[in-house]
Amino acid sequence: MSKKALLIIDMQKGSFTPETPRYDTHGVVNRINFLADRFRASGNQVFYIQHDGTKHNDFIPNTEAWEILSELKISEEDVLISKYANDVFYNSNLKPELEAHGINELYISGCATDFCVEATVQSALAKDYNITVVKDAHTTGNRPHLNAEKVIEHYNWVWQNMIPTKGAIKVERFETIASAL
Repeated sequence: MSKKALLIIDMQKGSFTPETPRYDTHGVVNRINFLADRFRASGNQVFYIQHDGTKHNDFIPNTEAWEILSELKISEEDVLISKYANDVFYNSNLKPELEAHGINELYISGCATDFCVEATVQSALAKDYNITVVKDAHTTGNRPHLNAEKVIEHYNWVWQNMIPTKGAIKVERFETIASAL
């Protein structure tokens, strides 16, 4: 039987400022909250990932920038994971936590599509997890050469066309995932 986990990556206050606006923040937050409730109700695990940028004097634990967005609903049973690079698996306790919970299927959401979400998708794929990227529950900001909506569209296309290792990878809309839980 497949055990599932929802990964919510870097939805931290320091990434959502007037200087760093993100595409469809309100919609992404609402979809993540809904999915997190469904995951918990169905006995699956929710992981909140927080970037710890102490090494670069940024996103320092217990500062406002490091905190998860107030609009996100965190539950006592959720697992909090600190990360130190774009890839959530790098030097973190995510893999041991997933193994301890018997999880082999990851649903990925969060910020930023083209950095931490992308790095985590690639890493999870190489580690043979079954991956579902929530197509409309990850976000990013505008880039000098491409607006945020196009960045998201591009990465959703890339992930849909990747060749999996032992696991599988798919990109599905929030509504499809929510109705299947």
